[in-house]
Amino acid sequence: MIEKQLEQDIKTAMLARDSETTEVLRGLKSALLYYKVANSKRDQELDNQEIISVFSKESKKRQESADLYVQGGNQDRADKELSEKKIIDKYLPAKMSLDELSKVVDQIVSENQGSNMGQIIGMVRAKTQGAADGGDIAKLVKEKIG
Repeated sequence: MIEKQLEQDIKTAMLARDSETTEVLRGLKSALLYYKVANSKRDQELDNQEIISVFSKESKKRQESADLYVQGGNQDRADKELSEKKIIDKYLPAKMSLDELSKVVDQIVSENQGSNMGQIIGMVRAKTQGAADGGDIAKLVKEKIG
């Protein structure tokens, strides 16, 4: 499971004295704990889909921060955020191409005629299991169902 891999990777980073990786991985562990407490699952193991959801949010935060730093002219901070994002992304599934995502959207739209946009987006998210960006999903669904 991803949680056990995260624990092992924290130990490995600590032994290697890799402070940046250790700090990022501890932050991920903290985010998981926060999620568990918020959802009354403190003493339970999360399934991989929940973990991927938490990690995706953390990765997206780093990307948004980096974009803001670039706009503000602080490239050093942007590089640090992107470096952290790269560490987090190792735990996420490979992202689908827009062509692959478009095929999934087409299939779900054709199988679920009469469903509203929100329902279709939910079904696509469930099928792609974190391998597609939410913005891309919404954009494609909107194009397909008008």
